[in-house]
This record gives sequence, C-alpha cells and structure tokens, in this order.
Amino acid sequence: MSPELIFNLHLILGYVAWLLCFRAYLLPRLKSMDGVEAQRAIATLHSFRFFGLVFILPGVVGNLPASFARFAAYWDLATGVLAILALLTVRIRPLFWLFVVAFNLVGVVDLILDYYHAVRIGLPAMAGQLGAMYVIPIIYVPLLMITHIVAFYWLLRPQPNAVRGLADAAAS
Repeated sequence: MSPELIFNLHLILGYVAWLLCFRAYLLPRLKSMDGVEAQRAIATLHSFRFFGLVFILPGVVGNLPASFARFAAYWDLATGVLAILALLTVRIRPLFWLFVVAFNLVGVVDLILDYYHAVRIGLPAMAGQLGAMYVIPIIYVPLLMITHIVAFYWLLRPQPNAVRGLADAAAS
C-alpha cells in the first residue's frame, strides 16, 4: 500500500472509530448535561489545542512545508487560547458564550483550511514527515471536528420554551 492510501485509510477509520465512540459513550453523557456544562466539556478538550505548536518545533516533525506547519500551529494555538478563555469566563455568561462561539469558529476554520492545505501540498503522500505527530491528524483531529459540529448544533438548535424562559430569567 502507498503511504497516501494508508494515511487516507487511517483518517477515514479515525472518523469512524470516534463517531462510534462518541455515539455510544460521549454523546449520551453530554446530552445529560445542561448546555453550559456540555460546552465547558467541549471547551476543555479544545483547550489542549496549544499542542499544535509541535508542528513548528524543530526536530519533532520532518520536512513539512513551513506554510502548512505555521498555519496549523498558530490557528490551533488561537483555538486553544479561546477555549481556555471560555473556561475562565464561565461565570460571566455573555463572555463565556462569546468565547464558545469564537473558539468553535476559529477551530472549524483551522481544521477545514488544514485539510485544504494538506491536500494542496500532498501531505497524505508524505505523511511519514509527521513523525510521531502522525497521531494528530489521525486520532485527535477527527474528535476535534466532531465536537465542533456538536457544539455548533447545540448553539444553533432552537431551545425549548421552558429552557429559554429559564435562560432569559437568569440573564435579567
């Protein structure tokens, strides 16, 4: 098998495995939480996105194009910092919700553009250049994308009247 085929197979199977895990274990747990707690759990996961800086750490990855590595690293860092700010402002609800929306928007844009850049530079064919960081796109990124989608779904879905009334009462 070619490195490109193996990488793409790993990526697809990473999504399949996380979707199965998410559906069986994580989604029921998140559904049992109120909206703030569920978004806090998602923000906690994304607060570790500072780890993306590893793409620009000399000696950790091989010869990745600098444009790909820098973009992935700094947008991951921005997403992680915004997620941390969401966690720090949970008691100031308008600010919390602003940071929840912000880290999810920045995070999704990051992942989509990382996929675009990866295809453009032929990353699947040179996936061995990722070294030990190969696990990031195969294991970590699918979970990040899935949680962004769930976070956006919960942010955009209509709230039941009872919940909306409680939220309005708490805000005033």
